[in-house]
Amino acid sequence: MIAEIIAVGTELLMGQINNTNARYISERFPDADVYVYYHTVVGDNASRLSSCLNIALGRADVVLTTGGLGPTQDDLTKETISKELGLRMLPDEETLQKIHGFFNKLGRKATINNEKQGYFPEGSIILRNDNGTAPGCIIEKDGKTVVMLPGPPWEMEPMFEKSVLAHFMQKANQKLKSVYIKMFGIGESSMETLINDLVTEQQNPTIAPYAKMGETTLRVTVKYTPGKDDPDQMMSPVLEEIQKRLGRYIYSYKNEELHQVTADLLIKNKTGIAIAESCTGGKLTSLLTDIPGISAVLYMGAVTYSNQSKVSVLGVSPDTIERFGAVSSETAVEMAEGARRTCSCGLGLSITGIAGPGGGTDEKPVGTVFIALSDRNETKVRKLNLWGTRDRIRHSSCLNALDMIRRHELGMEDED
Repeated sequence: MIAEIIAVGTELLMGQINNTNARYISERFPDADVYVYYHTVVGDNASRLSSCLNIALGRADVVLTTGGLGPTQDDLTKETISKELGLRMLPDEETLQKIHGFFNKLGRKATINNEKQGYFPEGSIILRNDNGTAPGCIIEKDGKTVVMLPGPPWEMEPMFEKSVLAHFMQKANQKLKSVYIKMFGIGESSMETLINDLVTEQQNPTIAPYAKMGETTLRVTVKYTPGKDDPDQMMSPVLEEIQKRLGRYIYSYKNEELHQVTADLLIKNKTGIAIAESCTGGKLTSLLTDIPGISAVLYMGAVTYSNQSKVSVLGVSPDTIERFGAVSSETAVEMAEGARRTCSCGLGLSITGIAGPGGGTDEKPVGTVFIALSDRNETKVRKLNLWGTRDRIRHSSCLNALDMIRRHELGMEDED
């Protein structure tokens, strides 16, 4: 089935928020044999929404809207769609009771505006909202399906997973299964060169490359018939061949981020780590602290930005900084060893560099970064020559540091 997503909200058109819902739905819908061909964004205006709806119904089997289900006057998605489909708006008693109960717990009284969230186009399949007051609904009419979901992602995503996918999976003759292969240390063009024949000859499964700042991803997708085909068996030869050619760069087959994989390894191995950051200003520590359970192994995250702090907190020798500079392999080594020694833990990691836009020299241009990793046996240091904006250099530095830790925990040789 062909689908179109209509995101409703003037704040989307004004750039005040990102349309992350469309990305999420487009990624998940193929699992139910529904394929998004069109994305539309429209403001909180009944006339323009009506126009978008009629265009979508003319070219798609499924029209899914997000947003405009709230209690205010500019929340007009249900009313507009009901009118265009020629359906009456009718109350749903269960929803109305839930709304009144919600406000009673707050010691307040629901208003007429609040009650509008309990009215739906006749014949709707109502989708309960476990994370807010605005339910969604599904309408099937004249061979078309219209789905209305709330706008906030924390409400939309659980409703989509629990109710919408299940609805369409019951109807799907074929399904898709995808494996996301995440890589670090190879660019998109180099990756494609190594698997060019696989991409050229692809049929089913298909292979799609993606790239984002500092990383590359391959999505391998197989279309299969439930009860007849084994998607894992169909995908296995392609995955094995990709592993042969790109295995040294692969860090996940589960669409995980590098900081998640690295943190999980530290936690699994019970490896304590202390981090000293200069040019990254705490970004690496912040990435690791996003992962639950990291407190068991993350002993310290110190932003030693100034030379004085490198000396007083980490014990770096003033003579080292004087002779080689704060941005040097020698200083990076002493920072990492000082961090590990200060916390008496298994690993110490340091990052020091020139993130720009200023501060570079002919000898050490912007993008020069040193990362050192120290364990009880040795200290390894890597010099990076990065490019791009300040944010890009800082982000790439963190990815390289995470990869050094990951490889250490797996007993792999560090990449040059």
